Amino acid sequence: MKIGILGGTFDPIHLAHLLMAEIAVETLDLERLLFLPAGDPPHKQDRLKSSARHRCAMVELAIAGNPCFELCRGDLERPGPHYSVDTVHLIREQYTISADECFFIIGGDSLADLPGWHQAEKLIRLCRLAAAHRPGYRPDIAQLETIIPGLRERLDWVEMPLLAIAGSEIRARVRAGQSIRYQVVESVRNYIDQHQLYQG
Repeated sequence: MKIGILGGTFDPIHLAHLLMAEIAVETLDLERLLFLPAGDPPHKQDRLKSSARHRCAMVELAIAGNPCFELCRGDLERPGPHYSVDTVHLIREQYTISADECFFIIGGDSLADLPGWHQAEKLIRLCRLAAAHRPGYRPDIAQLETIIPGLRERLDWVEMPLLAIAGSEIRARVRAGQSIRYQVVESVRNYIDQHQLYQG
């Protein structure tokens, strides 16, 4: 079984997340793609975020109807801070899959930050990295290879169309009373309205 892992705060989950997931499933021939809401991300501890309950509910609404997509609460059900290397290890144990059956999906721009990740060399031994390639940007893999040996052979590219949607912009639009239609699925937009998220 080939499984993809797409992590994020999902605050809120939006159409760019869903498009990335769908293209990853097709490109990598995945049987399942796990949406993994961040519980206590080390690099975002200084930013306010919605409760895990709200973020999970929005993910469930957004992925409803796609049998390949699944909500994974792994990072929410254990104490943090959470590191990708630990999460991948736990998911591999849970689903009994090999390193070559496990794909950790990240934005292509995040590759440049990989040397600063916790145990990056161990991470690429535990899974394959699937980098979403954004038009006009390709990091220097040769340079990264000198810092993280073996990276190149553990890396797959997922070609993504440019879709500039960001959770921070969606939250700002809600605070300003502006429309977020066509940036999130309708059920998520209704949930945000119903629970008055991002308005304070």
